[in-house]
Amino acid sequence: MKTPGLYIHIPFCKSKCHYCGFYSVTSLDQIPDFLGALFIEMEMYRKEWGPMDTVYIGGGTPSVLSEKNLRDLLRKVRENFNLLPDSEITLEANPGDLDLSFLRFLKEIGVNRLNIGIQSFDPKLLDFLGRRHTLREAVSAIEASRKAGFENIGMDLIYGVPGQGVHPWLETLSQALVFSPEHLSCYQLTLEPGTPMEMRYRRNEVEFPEEEMEYVFFMKTAESLEDKGYVHYEVSNFARSIEFASRHNQKYWDHTPYLGLGPGAHSFLDGRRWWNFRSVDRYHKELWEGRFPVEETEILTREQLRMEALFLGLRKKSGIHLHDFAKQYQWDLAVEKKAILDQFQKEGLVSIRNGFLTPTRAGLALADRLSLL
Repeated sequence: MKTPGLYIHIPFCKSKCHYCGFYSVTSLDQIPDFLGALFIEMEMYRKEWGPMDTVYIGGGTPSVLSEKNLRDLLRKVRENFNLLPDSEITLEANPGDLDLSFLRFLKEIGVNRLNIGIQSFDPKLLDFLGRRHTLREAVSAIEASRKAGFENIGMDLIYGVPGQGVHPWLETLSQALVFSPEHLSCYQLTLEPGTPMEMRYRRNEVEFPEEEMEYVFFMKTAESLEDKGYVHYEVSNFARSIEFASRHNQKYWDHTPYLGLGPGAHSFLDGRRWWNFRSVDRYHKELWEGRFPVEETEILTREQLRMEALFLGLRKKSGIHLHDFAKQYQWDLAVEKKAILDQFQKEGLVSIRNGFLTPTRAGLALADRLSLL
């Protein structure tokens, strides 16, 4: 059995970014009650899950928690779950929250991987996106992380922002590479329903890049980072070497079990997926009354599982092992989809070598099309 991972959603931000669709609130005074409920949720699941080797503390903005909050959080994780030696423990952070003292504290309590939400090195774009940190704070946070001893630092960057050209984006990548981050997640800005950015778009106040330009952004990003030695291991993700690929996130892409705690968090186990209420108040209420805070559960059919495996597999550079896929999902792609696979190979979107169906760089750019096999 694949080793599960643990995700903890911290639903608090000091302010909301204009584009973000993840669940969070800005009322930080709810943090103590939230943590009390979270610790109850941990205890409710402790006997159902075996050893784990990744913990991902995301949000929201986990770095808004105090040192005591974070120490208690990881202590409770270790009390309730069996973390294997050398587990990957990731914390998402806003650059504005990171100083040397706090970073040394994070190292002390066992955080060994940072994911810093840089998003841009352009002050105008940071303002447009509604980020609360400055360029100076971004640079200071990265430098302080190195001084604190972090050897596994990831940065989130956003491209395809209205008004952003390809050249300024490549300048952002160059600035990021100055710090030799172990990991880069480069996301195309997308419109999330109900966000201020989406409302501005509906009012025709902002104009997003056309599909052709999106393709150029993607290809230039991949070309630039691969030329610098980075491994493009998933559509949006690059690692300085494969050992720095996010161990936790890879679980989402190959049906490895994972437990999600906190409001809005998703979980997956044995073909069953469930998710919590996207409400801090409802989350508290359910747990304090002795119930799991689960909003909905779905049992995936074999057809759904194999279609997910196909979609997710073709978003990864490693691709799909055809024999293993056929054995697990009773679907021989090489036979059933031979004609369209031959066509994709002619178009330079996929290759089949040594039993693996893998997307090319152009194929990764068009991963959604490939999944329609």
